Amino acid sequence: MTRIVCVGITVLDRIWYLDDLPKEGGKYVAKNYTEVGGGPAATAAVAAAKLGAEVDFIGRVGDDDTGTRLLTELESLGVNTRYTRVVKGARSSQSAVLVDAGGERIIANYPSPDLPAAADWLHEIDFSQWDVVLADVRWHEGAREAFTLARQQGVPTLLDADVTPQDIAELITLSDHAAFSAPGLRRLTKRDEAEEALKKAQTLTNGHVYVTQGRDGCFWLENDALCHQPGFEVEVVDTTGAGDVFHGALAVSLGQKQSPSEAVRFASAVAALKCTKPGGRAGIPDCDQTRSFLSLFV
Repeated sequence: MTRIVCVGITVLDRIWYLDDLPKEGGKYVAKNYTEVGGGPAATAAVAAAKLGAEVDFIGRVGDDDTGTRLLTELESLGVNTRYTRVVKGARSSQSAVLVDAGGERIIANYPSPDLPAAADWLHEIDFSQWDVVLADVRWHEGAREAFTLARQQGVPTLLDADVTPQDIAELITLSDHAAFSAPGLRRLTKRDEAEEALKKAQTLTNGHVYVTQGRDGCFWLENDALCHQPGFEVEVVDTTGAGDVFHGALAVSLGQKQSPSEAVRFASAVAALKCTKPGGRAGIPDCDQTRSFLSLFV
């Protein structure tokens, strides 16, 4: 069984479904509302577990009701939280998510300032037990420590390289695989065109670089040549968590020693199927569902 660890943040997503996303101040009526655990690394962990991997999540939560709820949900979805630190007297992180009728969304994340950024306690953990270490950029210190420890043990590293206020160049350098969101790649490289931006990012690492572009699929470099996996056509209900799910599926595929092209195709299918149901986790398929879906495109 493939063994994955996901390092980063977990948040409570409060999701409002509207006909259209607000373009100005005012009052709006939601068609539906739900609450579910979110966060890049945490949702990636759920996806990896759904796909049959043995998964740990390493992060920080407060000892409030939200923190308890987040950990309980992760455990119920097959993710081990034994290494997650519960901070006494702290608030957990939360996000407000607005989703329109076409599945596009706006996210306002509140990263709790009560959760200490320090990650030196990760040295107490044996990183050699995993096949792949995935980290998001929302807990910078955690990603840096986890990747440093993983590399010392010869364990491959995968970075969910999204937008964050901090400079993620050092995390790219520590990555064997850096999978960017389009805004994350643009922020790092100051380039708009995918191939040019990826080649600039490639100068920071000896590993692979990728960028996801929603419906337009995923681009990546192999031997300095641009490769492309088109997006799969599905009936989109909610894109919340699609990138996170992509990264979790990519981690599982890479842990199974698949080639980048095989891994990207599989991860793209998993992310597409997730988008067919509301919320960041409800639509995550298992391996059988994903293979069945992919068989339609042979």
